[in-house]
Amino acid sequence: MARKKKGRPVHGWIVLDKPGGLTSTRAVARVKRLFDAQKAGHGGTLDPLATGLLPIALGEATKVAAYAMAGAKSYRFTVRWGAATDTDDSEGEIVATADGRPDGAAVEAALARFRGTISQVPPRYSALKIDGARAYDIARAGGVVELAARTIEIDRLDLIEMPDADHAVFEADCGKGTYVRAIARDIGTHLGCLGHIVALRRTRVGSWHESDTISLDKLESLRHIGAAQEACEEYLRPVATALDDIPALAVSSAEAARMKSGQSLILRGRDAPSLQGTVFVESRGIPVALAEAKQGALHPRRVFNMTT
Repeated sequence: MARKKKGRPVHGWIVLDKPGGLTSTRAVARVKRLFDAQKAGHGGTLDPLATGLLPIALGEATKVAAYAMAGAKSYRFTVRWGAATDTDDSEGEIVATADGRPDGAAVEAALARFRGTISQVPPRYSALKIDGARAYDIARAGGVVELAARTIEIDRLDLIEMPDADHAVFEADCGKGTYVRAIARDIGTHLGCLGHIVALRRTRVGSWHESDTISLDKLESLRHIGAAQEACEEYLRPVATALDDIPALAVSSAEAARMKSGQSLILRGRDAPSLQGTVFVESRGIPVALAEAKQGALHPRRVFNMTT
C-alpha cells in the first residue's frame, strides 16, 4: 500500500514579499506549513540579505517552477563604494579597500559596458556546483573556488541616485543566471573604487510585479487570528500564471484523459500549422499537461495531477 502523502493537495503560486534575513528555503517551508501543502518549491532564489518578490510554488505548480526561474527579473539595489567583500555583499568579510570615490558622471559612463549581452563570473559564494559540491560550501571550508564566466543579458541598468559619496542606488532588468552581487562587484572594480551590495530588492519576476506580492507577516496573521485556510488561498494564484509566454490549448475531457495516460493527440484544423514547441494544455480551466507540438501532433511531456 502506497504511503499517504502528508498535507493537502494545494496547487498554485504565492507571490511572496520575502523579508530580509530569511533564506528562500526557510520562506518556502513557512508558506508550505501555512497552507499545509504536500509539495512546495520556489521560482528563483533570493539571498538572505535580499527582500522582495519570491514566487513560491505549491503542489502541481512545482512542475513549472523552472519557467518562473527562467523569466526576466528586475531589481533595485544599493552599492557601497570603497570595499570588496568575499561574498560581494555586506554579509561577507572585507578583503580589499580603496580610497577613491566616483562621481555621478563616472558611474553613468561605466554602465554602458554592463548593458546588453555580457560575460559575468558568478560570486564565489553561490549555489553553483563544482564537482558536485556547492560553491559556497567550498568557499566556507576555505577551498579554492574557480567559476567560469557565463554569458548573461542585462536589458536595463540605470543609476537612480547617489545619496552620498559612499553609496549609489541602481535598478536593473536582467535575464536568467544574472548575479546582481557580481554586477556591483564588477562596476566597483571597473571604476577602481571597489564595491559591494548593501541592499537588494527584487521587484519583478516574469509577469509578476512588486504590487502582486503579499508579506509573510500578513499570511501568518491570517492563520494566527484563526482564519480558515480558505482565507489564505484568496492569495493563491493559478498554476498557469507562470506560463504567460507559452501558448495555451483547450482540449475536451476525453482528450485530456488520453494525454494524462501518456498518449499523444493529433492536431487538426487551424491548430496544426500554428502550434510548435511547448504548449500548455488545459480542459475546462483545469491544467492537463505541458506538451510539445511537433509534426502535427501534441506529445505530453509533463502531466498535471489536478481534478478540481
